[in-house]
Amino acid sequence: MAKMIEVVLGDLSEKKRYHAIQRRAKALPTEFRTAYHQIRKYLWATSGVETIDPFEALVDLFEEAAADGRHVLDVTGHDVAAFADDLVRGQQGYLAKRRDTLNQALAAHLPPDGRAA
Repeated sequence: MAKMIEVVLGDLSEKKRYHAIQRRAKALPTEFRTAYHQIRKYLWATSGVETIDPFEALVDLFEEAAADGRHVLDVTGHDVAAFADDLVRGQQGYLAKRRDTLNQALAAHLPPDGRAA
């Protein structure tokens, strides 16, 4: 039964971890909290990121910066979108995985030279 629940709902430990990250983000000072939510929204819309690791790293970074008395733009710079893009650079997102799946599926049906007979 537990396995069926996990199939339907996904990995519950990841969901718990995600909710813990969101609670930490909610506790950030206003400017960091606002930046976190805007960056999160941007990454979900643009990156196809499939892991919550960047969000946890972002909260860690923002908590440390806030504790040091820094301002959010001291951390992100004025091009916040570029900062967000760098945060997920090197991570394979949903679209990249779908592209790989398509390429592999077609390659499996073609001869080794890639040309149809």
